[in-house]
Amino acid sequence: MYTKTKVKAGLFGIGLEAYWEQFDGLKARLTDYLNQVAVNMEGFDAEIVNLGLIDTPEKAFEAGTTFKIKDVDIIFLYVPTYALSSTVLPVVRKANVPVIILNLSPEASIDYKSFNNLTDRTVMTGEWLAHCSSCAVPEIANVFNRSKIPFFQITGMLRNDDHVWNQVREWIEAAGVAKTMYYNRMGIMGNYYSGMLDIYTDLALQLATFGGHMEVIEVDELSGIRAEVTETEVSAKLLDIHSEFDVQDDCQQEELHRAAQTAVALDKLVSKYQLGSLAYYHKGSGNPVNENTTTSVILGNSLLTGRNVPVAGEYEIKNVQAMKILDSFGAGGSFTEYYAMDFTDDVVLMGHDGPCHPGIAEGKIKVRPLQVYHGKVGSGLSVEMSVSHGPVTLLSVVETGDGQLKLLVAEGESVPGSILEIGNTNSRYRFSLGARNFVEAWNRQGPAHHCAIGKGHLASRIEKLGEILKVKTIQVC
Repeated sequence: MYTKTKVKAGLFGIGLEAYWEQFDGLKARLTDYLNQVAVNMEGFDAEIVNLGLIDTPEKAFEAGTTFKIKDVDIIFLYVPTYALSSTVLPVVRKANVPVIILNLSPEASIDYKSFNNLTDRTVMTGEWLAHCSSCAVPEIANVFNRSKIPFFQITGMLRNDDHVWNQVREWIEAAGVAKTMYYNRMGIMGNYYSGMLDIYTDLALQLATFGGHMEVIEVDELSGIRAEVTETEVSAKLLDIHSEFDVQDDCQQEELHRAAQTAVALDKLVSKYQLGSLAYYHKGSGNPVNENTTTSVILGNSLLTGRNVPVAGEYEIKNVQAMKILDSFGAGGSFTEYYAMDFTDDVVLMGHDGPCHPGIAEGKIKVRPLQVYHGKVGSGLSVEMSVSHGPVTLLSVVETGDGQLKLLVAEGESVPGSILEIGNTNSRYRFSLGARNFVEAWNRQGPAHHCAIGKGHLASRIEKLGEILKVKTIQVC
């Protein structure tokens, strides 16, 4: 799928053409610095489009056109010395993608003694210009601000500075997630859960913010595909289920067969529409065929979620967007909500019925039979898991009262302890604010009651994604 295409990161440095004849070796030295930047960036799973040193306005116009033709997703502007802002503005204005200014000194400090011992003033000036990386940044910032061009800065050292390259990596990862979201094809199958007002959303707003395409799918179509599934396909899927899950002894073979048949149909539906995510819900009452389908989707949807096609129940379109974001960062992205608090241990209990993300489970996921799907029609198999213990990030895509979207983020820890073994996802989370303050801070932002959970602390990367998408990001902890 196109979503797997690498990020194209544009890179250019700037200089002043008048310097090259005045200071021997300066251009070659600065070019070498730029090439070091390119080599470091190539380690971050991106295609680097390096246009070299831009030192005249004429070259700036050519560079802007080249970046446009190459369809770069993000631009890194390396400032190794003083240069005119007229060599910058045409590049980024034409390309019209996020621009990151790299204000990187070649060394931790100038060797003042050696510098001042130089006897040739021209050589001294050339050496000074080779360390003059910060000089042009205010000029560039001024012009960007007056031109209404958003920009971001990374300040540090060219060498031996982990902060710099961690920031570069995060920007490239965020650009990659933005690209994935732009090309993502989301299936929306069925209908909203009646009365759950907080999950309703403006589909056009979602597409305008994240990009992508939404394919509206009838449950009848999934049922029709299911009816054509062969026993050979079911047998293969049963092997898949037993490999991925810890199927409990009280699961009936009839129910496993039913779930496997639906899982095969789901795979075919996803393949037909080239879906990268799916939100679904269907009451299923009054039509036995559709009820049979919708009460047997949990295992198949969990398998899809673990294979980079996150699936959210209850037609939670906003939340499957959040799940897709976390999954695209390589962090998982499982459907959850908080439902209770443990004041003794100062933790928040979170979980949900329906599909889970096998890739972020603590141990192997159990498959259990449920005699009733609470609040829903029918019965069938379900999955039970806890999220892997360690750092986690909660993410919610929030639709505000003024017709905008924002990203709501919290970092915490998944911690061991007693959970409810009721055939659903259940985990215990500890937050730096404490359980009481976390819940109040989270609620204050007005999210829907569902959110996505992923492994690791990702707030810095999500904030960068928000900047790229021009969406406000709120981090509560």
